[in-house]
Amino acid sequence: MEERIQALALRLEEIDALLASPEIAADAEKMRDLLRERKHLEPITTLYAEYKTTVKELSEAELLTGESDPDMATMAKEEAALLREHTEVLERRMQELLLPRDPLDDRNVIMEIRAGAGGEEAALFAADLFRMYTMFADGEGFRIEPISRNETELGGFREISFMVVGEGAYSRLKYESGVHRVQRIPRTESQGRIQTSTVTVAVLPEVEDVQIEISPSDLEVETLKSSGAGGQHINKTESAVRIYHKPSGIVVFCQEERSQFKNRDKAMRMLRAKLYENEQKKQADQVSAARRSQVGTGDRSEKIRTYNYPQSRITDHRIGMTVYRFDSFLNGDIRELTDALRSAEVAELMKSREA
Repeated sequence: MEERIQALALRLEEIDALLASPEIAADAEKMRDLLRERKHLEPITTLYAEYKTTVKELSEAELLTGESDPDMATMAKEEAALLREHTEVLERRMQELLLPRDPLDDRNVIMEIRAGAGGEEAALFAADLFRMYTMFADGEGFRIEPISRNETELGGFREISFMVVGEGAYSRLKYESGVHRVQRIPRTESQGRIQTSTVTVAVLPEVEDVQIEISPSDLEVETLKSSGAGGQHINKTESAVRIYHKPSGIVVFCQEERSQFKNRDKAMRMLRAKLYENEQKKQADQVSAARRSQVGTGDRSEKIRTYNYPQSRITDHRIGMTVYRFDSFLNGDIRELTDALRSAEVAELMKSREA
């Protein structure tokens, strides 16, 4: 482990030298890539420096445990025990940081929320989830960019698509993909009976053109008049864009922008993300079940979470964790659960490396 970290420390020094060079200063894209790499290298090299200091202090404390003065020896033993524990913590954290990173973690995210079983109640819960993710994004410093929506008369969403823009958006939201189940008394229920409804959430990392090649001859592009909110602009200008990808059968639609060009750009970004998801699914299907993470496959058909309103609890079925901060969770404070999911994934990766 130490050899790997020392190699990373040398790479960090190399990056710092490159960043100081005029050639890199003139190349914005290269500088961005180097700064991003540096951001991931710095924490582990900082930890390693702390680890070396702690090991040295531990060695000095252990020497003092043999002192003839009983009080001095006792204090040294207590100090050594604390330093030994801290050393183990640092070793564990360094091992975690050395695990392979998901190369998509820093990407923007395209999210789709669709009402499932439960009719109008499912659509209303889809709107609740959209609000939750919007508030979470705001708290993380991310930006929401709407793509398309299909609203109901009561203010719910049969379907809503949007982008979450910000570095690290995918790393924070990728665990949200799957079926979310809600148990509550619907607004439309006069008898006070609890209904179970479902909503599907898809989380797709935004991918670059070079990762997914799309031939123009494979596309059918249609422009339409927008529908929904928008005042005088609605139904007067053909700004909405629908794109059909013939080889895959995927259809994407964007109407949220007033510019046809912007709607087409967002629709193409969504199409690339969906094609990338299909490719990743094909590869995942070839991996044996024993090697898949116990946190979940990320499949949008997998039931991942239940929101029980009468009992004010939210349970994530992948890790068996229940939180009772019901109101704050639905107001976007979901980080406790996403951190726990990340920790479970790290533990699974550590276990697989030890096997």
